[in-house]
Amino acid sequence: MMQGFVFRAFDRGGMIFLGALLGIVILIGLSNQLLPAGHALHAPTYMVALIGKYLTYALLALSVDLIWGYCGILSLGHGAFFALGGYAMGMYLMRQIGERGVYGNPDLPDFMVFLNWDALPWYWYGFDMFWFAAIMVILVPGLLAFIFGWFAFRSRVTGVYLSIITQAMTFALMLAFFRNNMGFGGNNGLTDFKDILGFDLQDDGTRVGLLIASAIALSLGFLICKAVVRSKYGKVITAIRDAESRTRFLGYRVDRYKLAVFVLSACMAGVGGALYVPQVGIINPSEFTPAISIEIVIWVAVGGRGTLYGAIVGAIIVNYAKTWLTGAFPEIWLFALGALFVFVTLFMPKGIVGVLEGVWGARKRGQDPGPDPGVQKVSTNPPAEA
Repeated sequence: MMQGFVFRAFDRGGMIFLGALLGIVILIGLSNQLLPAGHALHAPTYMVALIGKYLTYALLALSVDLIWGYCGILSLGHGAFFALGGYAMGMYLMRQIGERGVYGNPDLPDFMVFLNWDALPWYWYGFDMFWFAAIMVILVPGLLAFIFGWFAFRSRVTGVYLSIITQAMTFALMLAFFRNNMGFGGNNGLTDFKDILGFDLQDDGTRVGLLIASAIALSLGFLICKAVVRSKYGKVITAIRDAESRTRFLGYRVDRYKLAVFVLSACMAGVGGALYVPQVGIINPSEFTPAISIEIVIWVAVGGRGTLYGAIVGAIIVNYAKTWLTGAFPEIWLFALGALFVFVTLFMPKGIVGVLEGVWGARKRGQDPGPDPGVQKVSTNPPAEA
């Protein structure tokens, strides 16, 4: 049974996509490590870190596409799970600083010394070990998603109401993490990281390693999502998306199916956050802001909801555009993002990948792309007489 589940993740298109992704990442890493800085094909370290950040965003977008594109759960608070995974990794990185901090305290992070904390809080115990932090990266977002989903889905909260309470959840967490007495660095968050697993975070080789780790995590996330949506379980969650009441009347425990996929999605988002933090060098409460969660939905919509490929493509394209526009025209970025979302909603409801799949499918059939094949053309000619 498990073997069949795994093989469902492997198809020709998926293998080509992942092969291209990993190939590009490896070439970028080799370019950074083997070619001199003045070479035309040399990939600078800042580019390596930037692409690594895009890949973590792509994993986050993939987690949203799994629940929104295939189960119809529109979460406007998924940035919270991403941030919690990031904080779990940030706590590990802070514990690795030790006496190298500004105040030289071997046990307490600098911000705790500054705030006159006497001892390390109990919930920081264990984060000096990587394996413990790795478990927390998955466990903490998954546990929050389980508790939240248990009450929400059993109460049959759906549609815009569910979206609003997910947004309220991430806003509440943002307010909590801004407080200094929470023990997470307050407004400044966690930063000034030195190394991970003994490797200097400022070293070019470490940056390349994190880039490759992000690509591997994204590939595994893609394969997991692919296996899920192509399984019998995936057919049920798609049925829930299309006709939840009918699926419930057929005898399926809709709340359990939605809860399971929601928890899986949250765990994937947490892994993305954990890989994001060492590459950008900081995690603070701004990652909880509802605006970020709304941006994630825009990434998925632009790339193509319900395609998996589209979530990855949309995250990379939109964030690249954000990087360029915030540098060239910082005052118009938000307007451009809003205009892009409106344009996609009105003229490309299936997103970039959806449009490309439609064109490719039409060419394979030997036809030009035309109206939606689901809409039957009504003839205006009178019927022939018998």
